[in-house]
Amino acid sequence: MAVPVAASGGPFSKGGEERTMTELNGHDHRFRLGFDIGGTFTDFVAVDEQTGAVASHKVLTSADDPSRAVMEGLTDLLASLGAKAQDLGLAIHGTTLITNALIERKGARTALVTTAGFRDVLEMGKEMRYDIYDLRMLKPEPLVPRQLRLEVTERLDKDGNVLTPLDGASVDAAIAALRESGVETVGVCFLHSFRNSAHEQAVGEAIEAALPGLTVSLSSTVAPEIREYERMNTTVSNAYVQPLFSRYVGQIQRGLAEAGSPGALFLMLSSGGITSVETAVANPIRLVESGPAAGALVSAFYGERMGRRNLISFDMGGTTAKICLIKDGRAAMASTFEIARVHRFKKGSGLPVRVPSIELVEIGAGGGSIARVDDLGLLKVGPESAGSSPGPACYGFGGERPTVTDANLLLGYLNPAFFLGGRMSLDVAAAERAVESVGAKLGLDRTATANGIFQVVNESMISATRVHVAERGEDPRKYMLVAFGGAGPVHAHAIVKALKLPGFMCPRSAGVASALGFLTAPIAFDFARSFITRLDRIDLAALDRTYAAMEDEAHAVLDTAGVPRDDVQLVRSADLRHVGQGHEITVELPEGAAADGEAALDAITKAFYVEYERLFGHAHPDVAVEILTCRVRASGPVPTVDLETPPADPSSADRARKGSRPVFFTDAGDFVETGVYDRATLAPGATIDGPAIVEEVDCTVVVPPGMRADVDGDRNLVITFHAAEEGGR
Repeated sequence: MAVPVAASGGPFSKGGEERTMTELNGHDHRFRLGFDIGGTFTDFVAVDEQTGAVASHKVLTSADDPSRAVMEGLTDLLASLGAKAQDLGLAIHGTTLITNALIERKGARTALVTTAGFRDVLEMGKEMRYDIYDLRMLKPEPLVPRQLRLEVTERLDKDGNVLTPLDGASVDAAIAALRESGVETVGVCFLHSFRNSAHEQAVGEAIEAALPGLTVSLSSTVAPEIREYERMNTTVSNAYVQPLFSRYVGQIQRGLAEAGSPGALFLMLSSGGITSVETAVANPIRLVESGPAAGALVSAFYGERMGRRNLISFDMGGTTAKICLIKDGRAAMASTFEIARVHRFKKGSGLPVRVPSIELVEIGAGGGSIARVDDLGLLKVGPESAGSSPGPACYGFGGERPTVTDANLLLGYLNPAFFLGGRMSLDVAAAERAVESVGAKLGLDRTATANGIFQVVNESMISATRVHVAERGEDPRKYMLVAFGGAGPVHAHAIVKALKLPGFMCPRSAGVASALGFLTAPIAFDFARSFITRLDRIDLAALDRTYAAMEDEAHAVLDTAGVPRDDVQLVRSADLRHVGQGHEITVELPEGAAADGEAALDAITKAFYVEYERLFGHAHPDVAVEILTCRVRASGPVPTVDLETPPADPSSADRARKGSRPVFFTDAGDFVETGVYDRATLAPGATIDGPAIVEEVDCTVVVPPGMRADVDGDRNLVITFHAAEEGGR
């Protein structure tokens, strides 16, 4: 319902038409760009289409105006390449803007129009309490205050039949109230509109005609699925961030255009697909986890090149750590995501949104996570972060509270003269003062306090990884860790040792790896429609019509991104459960499963039992099955990223050695003189025995005693245990 940002004749238009990804892939532009705006840093990766070379850059995020850091970083990157903005083709972007706006309540003033008698659904939520023993349990505040929740007389039954016709007078009254309220945006969510959208469509059109400046989000478009609270909350969340996101994307588009880039801007979705600006502006809630999703994609990308399909993706940046299990080369997907939890680690304490997303765990453990002593005298780290302003104490921007980065500096992991490749110097004295302020409360010296911070934040990530893997019934010892982000390669060895993993891999330019993930993703979008019935009573023709309607919509959306219809891949799945159960699982359907009569019905039922047994260890084939939601994933071709593969040079390890410095290792209980190596000099075939520090412009890799690092054909560092160490673990 929103107006596209890139209109005819806009910054990426050609003869009045927006440039498409297909056109740009076939055009002679030298670079593809991926950029990721995080809470602390903004990361850039450019792939040279002619040589396969990957160039990267990292700048501090400008919290007041994220687009400013984008343009500053892009200018620096192009200058380092000797290139111009005219050389850029595709620009693909991921952002934490949506998540931050919802957490910090910095979205637009929003109203809700809903069925008479149902305006308090946002406050009532679900009957389940996330903590049944807490009599003072806090719930998240609704995004729309009660006085801005407006009621309209209308009513549909559970099958979408009209019980009470839409009352025009109540619609006019709601529009008048919207006009007086001063809201920027409105969500419309009627009871059972996922079965019949006619009333919502009529009200949406009436609001747009009367109040053309308002953006309108309809639940039948944003989240046409069963479950009233989740659907309503998703709709108002989409409306809440829509004006902010539209302005934000417009700023980035204008900045790229003013710089002279002829390329088009595309955006990463939480599901790991890429979409056009037009689609993203209409559905900004779909970008709530766009940055972390790219991290899972880049892990799978490198895993394929290494011949490893079972991985644990570990992305530790400045603010958070993201963990994702990748099995058989694919990350697990979820249909619901929770935002702005009152208690960060208590499921159910946040605002649920029904959006397809890559399933991952996100915890407040990053380089900027702040250490403190709690009321019991215990050392705690995170989830509060120093962000980019003021940042860790060692950044020298006025921060005084100790962070993980300060501790890592004092333990010798970081080189104060080579942070960001020497573009930024770290203040050791400031880090010492900050860490000592906590140590004094604990009765510990500087080194013991720094090591305590290091171990506490590691334990948070180890616990989260252990639970995430165990919940999926997997053995962590069969999975290799892929460590990236600015802080991930420093902490990876601790996770590997604790969980008895075979080792970890750090890709080249690991500090900005998520930005490369954007360039490995296809144009894709997910669609869903509720379709509730028992399988033994199903109308297969009606089911097929439901899927066909979604597939028509899918083609229309991918058309806007320039994906030829012959190149679109459509995958059908469904949410199924045993009759009487309260929750469902998503099952990919066999081809033609909605059109082949009884054989198809048997195939769907069998697919459900197989997946149910895989997840829970047993199935109940004597219990009837019902379908709740039909889903379609539409995707274009997977883009090709051909990385340069330099010749092997085992002797490069000798040339890469820069010197040595004392580094603290917990197992040794003291500082150990440790060799320091330049990552840029290392070539395939090189081997480094730990203890070692490998320094790169955007991150530092720690190789502890008992482990060794091998440089593979893509110049990734593969860190594994020595044979003796392996046998003793």
